[in-house]
Amino acid sequence: MTYRTTAARALIAVGALIVLAACGSGSSSSGSNSNASAGAPVHGGNLVIARTADSQSMNNTTVFDNESIWIFEQIMQPLYTVTPNGKGVMPWLATGYTVSPNKKTYTFTLRKGVKFSNGKPMTSADVKFSIDQASAAAKGWGYINTAIKSVSAPSPGTVVVNLKYPWAPLLADLSLFSNAIIPANYDGQTENQFYQHPIGTGPFKWDYWHKGSALKLVRNPYFWQPGKPYLDSVTWTVVPSDNTRELQLKGGQAQVDEFPAWSTVASLKATSGITMNLFNSTRTDYLAFNEKVKPFQDVHVRRAISYAINRAALVKAVLFGNGVPANSLFPPQVPYYQRANEGLQYNLAAAKAEMAKSSVPHGFTTTILVSTGFSDDKTKATIFQSELKPLGINLKIQTLDPNTVNLNQQALKYDMTLTYWTMDIPDPDELATFAVDPNSGAKSFFTAYNNPTVVKATHQAEQTLTTTARQALYNTVQAQSAADAFMAFLYYSPYAYATTSNVHGFFVTPLGNYHLENVWMSK
Repeated sequence: MTYRTTAARALIAVGALIVLAACGSGSSSSGSNSNASAGAPVHGGNLVIARTADSQSMNNTTVFDNESIWIFEQIMQPLYTVTPNGKGVMPWLATGYTVSPNKKTYTFTLRKGVKFSNGKPMTSADVKFSIDQASAAAKGWGYINTAIKSVSAPSPGTVVVNLKYPWAPLLADLSLFSNAIIPANYDGQTENQFYQHPIGTGPFKWDYWHKGSALKLVRNPYFWQPGKPYLDSVTWTVVPSDNTRELQLKGGQAQVDEFPAWSTVASLKATSGITMNLFNSTRTDYLAFNEKVKPFQDVHVRRAISYAINRAALVKAVLFGNGVPANSLFPPQVPYYQRANEGLQYNLAAAKAEMAKSSVPHGFTTTILVSTGFSDDKTKATIFQSELKPLGINLKIQTLDPNTVNLNQQALKYDMTLTYWTMDIPDPDELATFAVDPNSGAKSFFTAYNNPTVVKATHQAEQTLTTTARQALYNTVQAQSAADAFMAFLYYSPYAYATTSNVHGFFVTPLGNYHLENVWMSK
């Protein structure tokens, strides 16, 4: 839910974010030095985050992988950002707005004194250029700005956004990373040159990217929040192996382990000097079907596979109980989630009945694409092999490096694959359009799914301002997409991050965002 605010309330909201971040809200932790008792933040330190895969690109308007998003969110910032509870937005590079009576013209006041990391002041010309470029990204996130008719900059501190029609998720859409502000005209460079070393207003600025190995950002001395960031630098290292990341964390080579294996969560909680965080999440894991490949155009085949998956057993075997079975495309923390719709839950008799109706009643051979180094994904694939045998489906596991898996998924070069989603804005519009509109730039979550009824309801919901009417439309989206089984909705889980206990203020919102300007390391 979005809201209006004044500059004074904006400062209060920023303060609330900092307090919540310092407290580690929504986490489960162990270790001798908790965030709450760490004392006052200190400057200095070089944080190393061992992550599961490398980034694909620093172009915030076109890239689809989270590993890139989490980095350029530290470099580039939007007008509004997500609140700590993940259910709304709050002013960031803007301090407030007014809206016309017909709900089609929004006038934003920009925060004073904001500079880019090269020292140049940010003005409305930069904002206009950034939103215009994001809107023009036909192969990326441009769909999120569909309702924007024009953007104007009547004064250096004022931006006017004119809409084609009233648009319910506008403020949430403006908080998306693709609408982050960069210098006008790419600071005199070409688009490609600029994104080799992007410039923004964020807490950190570019240092280097050794592709496949490490990416480093350093402190931005011009950051608009006084005294921040606390850290001197942040380096993301590419460590696909769960075991290696854990060893590096325990050995001090890394201070953050991104997504430790669920099988290690209990032991990490009991490890001295380690804080095991389980943050509230909007993460949903899916099994995706490529409808460009036979026999996955057949809805009966997709339904059969979805019915054959025992999600409750999957939660126990893979998450070690740290999650719940998924019933919807949407996660429960997102507005308009429909709990009443059960989706396609485990029912072997129903699975066999669907296969009997299908074009391959006696089964077939297919593959599932899995990333190397992800022990949990390998476990899921192995379980699916067993669960699909009663249907006559011979499932072969194809393992490739994570970057190749991402590229193959986006190019629809797979049969079945494991994927997941974390919300970026506190409105279902982003996920719904990404997931079910084949013309959105994401090819319906890279499945080629296309149901005109679902697409129509999704876009009607964008222009519907009443809560009840939007709920009815999103109920249609959730119920029909579940019945179509274009993906098997697997489970909802928290965000697992393990840190060394000298790291403080590391907090992940339910939408997956983290503000590294709040992070500091005790000596």
